[in-house]
Amino acid sequence: MGDKKWYVLRTAGGKEKKAKDYLEKEIERSGLQDQVAQVLVPVKKEIVTKNGKRKVVDKLLFPGYVLIQAELSGTLENIIRTMVPGMSGFLTEKKTISGSQFERVPVPIRDEEAQRILGVQDENADNAAETEVNYEVGESVRITDGPFSGFSGIVDEILEDRSKIKVIVVIFGRKTLLELSFTQVTKE
Repeated sequence: MGDKKWYVLRTAGGKEKKAKDYLEKEIERSGLQDQVAQVLVPVKKEIVTKNGKRKVVDKLLFPGYVLIQAELSGTLENIIRTMVPGMSGFLTEKKTISGSQFERVPVPIRDEEAQRILGVQDENADNAAETEVNYEVGESVRITDGPFSGFSGIVDEILEDRSKIKVIVVIFGRKTLLELSFTQVTKE
């Protein structure tokens, strides 16, 4: 067998994971597993806060695209182009003329591009979802959740590893240090 290369496949928006599943099933049904190393929907883990609750979600890095590492054959190309619902073929194609007919030839992405994308995937696998910290020490914030909801304070310390923030609040004329989660405060 030859060298497996990375190709980018176009899919219908929002159907990337379903198209990947269909493609994997079709490859298995056709007995072409030896030609395909992996099918990948590149995602990034993010923490989303909704109604005061934190949830880890997968955010697509490239909406509308699926990656496949494969040694292409005519059968595999045909499956990708015609038999997978929601998939419309390859992103990069060259048209070559043979006689009076045009032939579409898939072009693999460069190894550097594939390694960069895979590097992002590996980094996401190693790190659980990371919360983006958009607070700074000395900044004014408003508490939105908990017993001190409605109070304003000043950021004293940011504890990124614990997703916490220390805020100085004036309660009954005295400065009090509170430790709150990122989801309990907003910028003023």
